Amino acid sequence: MKCKFWGTRGSITVPGKDTTIYGGNTTCLEITLDSGRKIILDAGTGIRVLGENLLAKKEKVDVTLLLTHIHWDHVLGFLFFKPIFEPTAKISIDGFPTCMKGLTSIFATKRGDGFFPVKFEELKARIQYLDILRHGPMDVDGVVIDTVLLQHPQGGFGFRFREGKKTLVFITDNELTEDAWDGRHPDDYAAFCKDVDILIHDAQFLPEEIVKCRGWGHSDYRATLELARKAHVKKLILFHHDPSRTDDELASLEKMCQDLASRHDSQVDVSIAREGAHFSL
Repeated sequence: MKCKFWGTRGSITVPGKDTTIYGGNTTCLEITLDSGRKIILDAGTGIRVLGENLLAKKEKVDVTLLLTHIHWDHVLGFLFFKPIFEPTAKISIDGFPTCMKGLTSIFATKRGDGFFPVKFEELKARIQYLDILRHGPMDVDGVVIDTVLLQHPQGGFGFRFREGKKTLVFITDNELTEDAWDGRHPDDYAAFCKDVDILIHDAQFLPEEIVKCRGWGHSDYRATLELARKAHVKKLILFHHDPSRTDDELASLEKMCQDLASRHDSQVDVSIAREGAHFSL
């Protein structure tokens, strides 16, 4: 399994001189299975460049797109995902049950006087909704994909991928709190993430910021590290960076989390997601 970050930011894109290292595009992760099959997690603005990369290979695009939820920063990039305009492209979609509603609504011409010139029905690609994950696990070329509900306004899915003996968990837009809805307590997430090789988890806030942001559906790095420690995760990658966070501030956040792990004698390897970075497991 190979992974590449195409978008690491949360809430809104933030291009500029202060975001060149960790990136300014919103959520998008590309996973390439050992079979060669590509799975895309979320359609934030990072998916635009991914689409250009796929078409540049001069190969038929056949991908699976999984959506965690349908907030703007996770779907707006789909408008500019060039494969949707290619008749030979095939895009299979699944994820949180409202995923198709989210993708089609951004093309809707009934909002205002129309916010986009192209209708969803005019897209050339073969787009199909699988409707599997809301009923249970999904199998893609022998890779088992499980879901967990998110502690986030309007809900969402986190995903766990098992390929052979390797496991990856992707949980963004999730608030780790003792005052959680049923099935979304930190202990529930620890069970879902138990012994995984890599955990990519929302860490948008600093511990001192989370006090004012309760109920927004995001976590601070301290709570995220505690989850990783409790679940005996091997590697933690902090994700969904706050749009106001500069490169220097993100580097400091990474160092603070690493120092905290060291003070707790934790064996968790901590790093922070960078746009364009890739890894294998």
